[in-house]
Amino acid sequence: MRVLLLFSALVAFATVVCAPARAKDKEQETLAALAKSLTLHASFDKGLDADYSRGDKKCYVQQGKELVQAKPNEEAKIVADAGKFGGALHFPKKGNTRPSFKDKDVLGYNAKSWSCTVSAWLRLNPDKDLEPGYCDPLQIIGDDTKKGYIFCEWSKDETPRYFRYAIRPLFNIWNPDNKAWGDIPFKKRPMVQVEKAPFSREKWTHVAFTVENLNDKANSPRGKLFINGKLQGSIEKWDLRFEWDPAKVLLVLGAAYVGYQDDLAVFDRALTDAEVDRVYGLKNGIRDLRP
Repeated sequence: MRVLLLFSALVAFATVVCAPARAKDKEQETLAALAKSLTLHASFDKGLDADYSRGDKKCYVQQGKELVQAKPNEEAKIVADAGKFGGALHFPKKGNTRPSFKDKDVLGYNAKSWSCTVSAWLRLNPDKDLEPGYCDPLQIIGDDTKKGYIFCEWSKDETPRYFRYAIRPLFNIWNPDNKAWGDIPFKKRPMVQVEKAPFSREKWTHVAFTVENLNDKANSPRGKLFINGKLQGSIEKWDLRFEWDPAKVLLVLGAAYVGYQDDLAVFDRALTDAEVDRVYGLKNGIRDLRP
């Protein structure tokens, strides 16, 4: 009996001693997996261009049919020490400047099976700062919104404004009756809707959304919205087919947006719920995932 008790005590001791080491190893594995999947990081510490990108680091704006390199101006400013982590991108008023990043090797859009995650921090009071009308702080667009359109938005008519994440596939799929977006019942739109999201001028709010298995004939597509690391809902049981020209796909910031943005990141897959929560909890933001 004494031998059995001694053995049990040794096992318990080993468990207590080894648990922190296992937890540390698990943490390192999680961070390594996130770092491996990172395709773009824009800290907005020194400018609009990305700090890291698998593709083009430059930030662009649309001028007519051309993309030209973006520069800070009165509509899109870089403000030192105003961010969640260092500097921040500030849109002081509704304007026409929409900083954008090219897709190539960043978002990875393709016609066979497309997955990615976009992460950013926002600071604003939507009901006091935004002007009337829809506002999209984050968009993924292609050559034609009727061929596909992904966006986060604040609604225009509700008080407080609803925050939404939408994946609109081919126009005839989500809107066969050719109705205005606002005229379609909420439950019949391909979106996640949050009626009371915790946005504020006084604190930063983390937003992340996933795209998973779009255009995939073998696996069910879906998208998820997360706020402050917590799942808010999923877009599922929809035919999420797109027909974008891959050369025209852009990640766009600040459409009708008034407020601050910081620490933009893109990953090449749909992160798990636990991984999104880990990104939210990074002490120094996305720079913790980079060498």
